[in-house]
Amino acid sequence: MSLFIKIIDVHAREILDSRGNPTVEVEVTAETETTGKKITARESVPSGASTGRFEAIELRDGEERYFGLGVRKVVDHVNQKIREKLIGFNVLDQAGIDRIMVEEDGTDNKGNLGANAILGVSMACAKTAAKALEQPLYRYLGGTAAHILPVPMMNVINGGVHAKNSIDFQEFMIMPVGALDFHDGLRMGAEIYHFLRQILNEERLSTAVGDEGGFAPDVKDTREVFRYLQKAVEKAGYHVGDDVVFAMDAAASELYDEETGLYIFPGESRAAGKEPEEGAGEGSAKDYCKDSVKRSADEMIALYEELIEEFPIVSIEDGLFEDDWEGWQKMTKRIGGRVQLVGDDLFVTNPKRIKCGIDLNVANAVLIKVNQIGTVTEAMEAIEMAKCAGYQAVISHRSGETEDAFIADLAVAVNAGQIKTGAPCRGERTAKYNQLLRIEEELKESARYGKAEIIRRK
Repeated sequence: MSLFIKIIDVHAREILDSRGNPTVEVEVTAETETTGKKITARESVPSGASTGRFEAIELRDGEERYFGLGVRKVVDHVNQKIREKLIGFNVLDQAGIDRIMVEEDGTDNKGNLGANAILGVSMACAKTAAKALEQPLYRYLGGTAAHILPVPMMNVINGGVHAKNSIDFQEFMIMPVGALDFHDGLRMGAEIYHFLRQILNEERLSTAVGDEGGFAPDVKDTREVFRYLQKAVEKAGYHVGDDVVFAMDAAASELYDEETGLYIFPGESRAAGKEPEEGAGEGSAKDYCKDSVKRSADEMIALYEELIEEFPIVSIEDGLFEDDWEGWQKMTKRIGGRVQLVGDDLFVTNPKRIKCGIDLNVANAVLIKVNQIGTVTEAMEAIEMAKCAGYQAVISHRSGETEDAFIADLAVAVNAGQIKTGAPCRGERTAKYNQLLRIEEELKESARYGKAEIIRRK
């Protein structure tokens, strides 16, 4: 007879994320048939600033409170419609739970109930089930094969929409591939982060941090950013390219002007002394339309070729506009054999778009953000599809996070080998790193550090 652990309550509330905006927290309570023991677990939902147009819909209230960003409607959807559907259901049937919610929503993008409503329940059910079985979450999700600790992709310099500075590209990351294990890699990353702070202070540059904990200085261009990273790695006593390699998230869709088909670089424009067109605002690629720094898709690819020749960059995320499949094909053909090309806005953790990318031979890695697709089941399906096609899966946070550490367990569950969860700074980022430390300690001798694929590609 199969085990049945009945859901007896589903409850949501409005809480705050790391940007001080409302988000959803969900508690699920289940009861064992045999003993009547009650188990409760909670999960909370992150939110992105740089979002792909094909992501599942995050519902907001649109009322005066919280500048329209409240989620009371979403809370009501959980506490009424979703709760009514799931009471009495087996919490161990993750696929069934997720299917019920998707069917109740009835849209392709979860725009009825809201992906933030559905995901909160989906994750809370998974955690409640794991707790009921007295298993760690990573073991419940991944089974006995879960044992690889991910290499952290630490976003130590922020730009783009994550920081209102002069840097056009969004994230610049260090990856401690030369570490012996995750504990060692986290230490290396934290040391480099603090040396980077010292260097920026010495140069009288800002050490204020962006949304993901990275510093947000005003520097001339992308090359200057990587030179600062090199200095920090060397000052920390490590070898650039051997102990530590670099990654970047271009977030090119944020720079793309659909009217001209060009990528506009407002930060470089300001650094070059160019003035915005009269009447333009601040902080957007659209601000600089007249005599600004612009690049075509071919010029973007050429820029990446130059950068990976000059610096030990092993991963480039969202290098081109999210709907430029032809450009992505060209980029993959030209540099996909030398660097990991990660699709975030391109794929939005959606199995349909990932399949399209695989069929077109576009990119070679998929960024996994559970709130882009809205259920644990669909996120796991996306990971499996990517891996079966030989694509890497990179587990990722969002810029608006909570202290929830679900993605740390997910990264180990699927043996992803890589995780993006920000700088070694700010509690909502370190919560994930600290959970990975606990998991590595629990796995003991069976734990492995996921550097093999990074080194192979390098």
